[in-house]
Order: sequence, then C-alpha cells, then structure tokens
Amino acid sequence: MTATRAEVCVTACAEAFRGDGEILAAGIGGAVTVLAARLARLTFEPGLLTHDGTCLLTGDVPALGEGPGDVEGWLPFREHLWLVLNGRRHVMLGASQIDRFGNTNISCIGDWARPKAQLLGVRGVPGNTRCGTTSYWIPRHSPRVFVETVDMVSGVGYDRGAHEIRVVVTDLAVLDFATPDRRMRLRSVHPGVTVGQVTAATGFDLAVPDEVPATRAPDAEELRVIREVLDPDGLRDREVPEGSRR
Repeated sequence: MTATRAEVCVTACAEAFRGDGEILAAGIGGAVTVLAARLARLTFEPGLLTHDGTCLLTGDVPALGEGPGDVEGWLPFREHLWLVLNGRRHVMLGASQIDRFGNTNISCIGDWARPKAQLLGVRGVPGNTRCGTTSYWIPRHSPRVFVETVDMVSGVGYDRGAHEIRVVVTDLAVLDFATPDRRMRLRSVHPGVTVGQVTAATGFDLAVPDEVPATRAPDAEELRVIREVLDPDGLRDREVPEGSRR
C-alpha cells in the first residue's frame, strides 16, 4: 500500500512521541496531531496517555469525531496543569510563525501594539515551552510561517530557554534543532519533496546536512490503523490534500 502525503505526516508526527513512555501525549494542533498521538499509542508507544481534548483520558483510543468510548480516567484542569508544570506532558502545537531557534507566534501579525491581525493570544504556550517537551505541526510550510523574527514570542525557543523542542513536522519535511547552536536543521524530506523545495519555502537559512534522508513512510500496520481505526472518514486529507504540493 502506498501512503499519501497526509499519512506520511501523521506517522512523522507520531514518531515525535517515540520513547516518551507514560506521559500525556497531547495533540492540539489539528486532526493530524490528534491522530499522531493515538497512532503512537496503538503501535510503538502503548504507555502513552491520550485524552478526548477536554478532561477524559481515553481508554480504547477512539476514531476522530467519536466520543471517548471507554474512559480510562478523569483529568481535571488543575491536574492537567500539574502535568505541564512538572514536565509530564508532550504537546504538539501549531504555529502561525516560527523562527530558526524555535520561537513561535500565535498571538498577532505585525507590531503587537497595533497588529495587522489578532490571533489567539499566547494561551498556555509559554508554560508549555518552558516546562515540558513541545513539538510543532505546520500544515503549510512557507516563508510566511518560517520567518527570520516572529512578530511576538508566544512560545519560547532555544535562545530564550526552551525546555525541549523535539521536532517540527510540516507538509514538506521534518526539522529539529540538533545543531551546536540549537539552530533549526533539516532532518528529512517527505517522499517526493526535494531539499531545494524546503529551503525555498523557509524564510531563513536552515542547517542542511550533506545527506538528507527521506521521511519514513508508515508500515502496513500503521496504515491499517490510520485508515480503518483512527480516521476512516479521511479527515487527515483536509489538512494535507494529496497532490497539493507535488
């Protein structure tokens, strides 16, 4: 079975949770991030805790759009915050802007005193990035998102004391910060994508190794879980339409 670009992205996001063990895996950057946390739990990282997006820990890992099914536990907001503050949650977020050190912006576009566009506000991102592991999912890799300097810092990057930014997954590639100065590096390109496409879609100079591998495709069991168990309605394709960036 050949994986779609969306399925490669789901699997790449799931890989971010590999090795986490018994912590809360929170995907709150779109359908792909929720699928990723649930896919990781159902395949290679069974100890993960997943939730329904509110206060219920899911026991049977339901499909997107369904209720929580068997409830494994109750997670009130105060306990959720305890997990965040004590580094017991790995969250995968979205970002409107991100720079070379992983500073992100979800607050406003333009000068914060008189912005061109008002967005969400900082929400809980400062605490997430300072206290626990954070990854990012960017469904549209472009110079408007990958910028030299974010207009406002919502989530802190490595130059401002981030705890751990594990990966940034986009519709084109997987990036990380495995460089001596913690500058963003190209880890892999998705099948059918070139290094040149990624660098052209990035508004700053990426660290690019001499050899850049292809992002791994999901195996047969992972594809079955994505297609038949977690997302039979194909909601993933709304975030990453097949053929839109080929």
